[in-house]
Amino acid sequence: MLDVRRLHMLTTVAARGSIAAAAQSLALTPGAVSQQLSALRREVGVELLRPDGRTVALTEAGRVLVDHAEQIFAAIREAESAVAAVKGTVGATATLAALPSTVARIVAPALHTLASRHPQLTVTCLVTDQAQLRELLLGTVDVVLGQRYHHLPEATVAGVQAYPLLDDPLLVVTAAAHPGDAPVALSDLATHRLAVPPPTTECGQAIHHACQQAGFTPTAPYVTADIAAQLTLARAGLATALIPATAIETAAPGIRTTTIADRPIRRRLFAAIRSSDTPNPTTAAVVTALRTSARRARAGQALALP
Repeated sequence: MLDVRRLHMLTTVAARGSIAAAAQSLALTPGAVSQQLSALRREVGVELLRPDGRTVALTEAGRVLVDHAEQIFAAIREAESAVAAVKGTVGATATLAALPSTVARIVAPALHTLASRHPQLTVTCLVTDQAQLRELLLGTVDVVLGQRYHHLPEATVAGVQAYPLLDDPLLVVTAAAHPGDAPVALSDLATHRLAVPPPTTECGQAIHHACQQAGFTPTAPYVTADIAAQLTLARAGLATALIPATAIETAAPGIRTTTIADRPIRRRLFAAIRSSDTPNPTTAAVVTALRTSARRARAGQALALP
């Protein structure tokens, strides 16, 4: 019988692209992973990996085995959820991957709620904007707080169940002394010096796309994904920033926020878990807490926006 742990190592190597990267994510040594993969190769009697430049790739047999392994893992997760549902209690641990821009207004309140309602539950929070859904499918995390910008088509990911949380507009942020607080046309920002995220980020791409649709290429002497840095530049009067509303403290001093009147840039925040026919009480509790925080954040936005 095939060893499930070795199958998991194979799928992790396939996803990470190398034995070293897989070993790091599994908290093992590369030698230990190689040893287990060699044992798996002997069990099936055929090569499963081949060199591919500086990385490794699956052979045809390896792809077949990984496809079947995904079905096995799905069945195991379903069994775990079914047992948890029978128990009817929230478990002891969960791992949440969340975007840095959601920590203050959504994640932190949700963690407070969970601590109050389920004191036995310890939530490990990974603050990252890198490949969250992949980590979810690999089983590294249990819940993802992700985003999708409005200019991208809706997409579904096999094996993932997503729950909408909040439509989050980007606000125009300037120094408090900047005149005017009425909504602005996006084209008005053509003459502004902007502080924006790198074009490799989802937010940077959304801003660039919207500006092009408004007829101009943004002038951005300041390029940073660090929202604190963007706010500092705006507060100092050095730049205009475009920042998601939930990433801005409602009482942040020294800045003025306004909405975009004609071509709003929005992201949809969502909570995602691995698909299952049987709800898991632990992940359900985390998602419920995130949805509660999102409702409160939405109410706060309605009061704060001009």
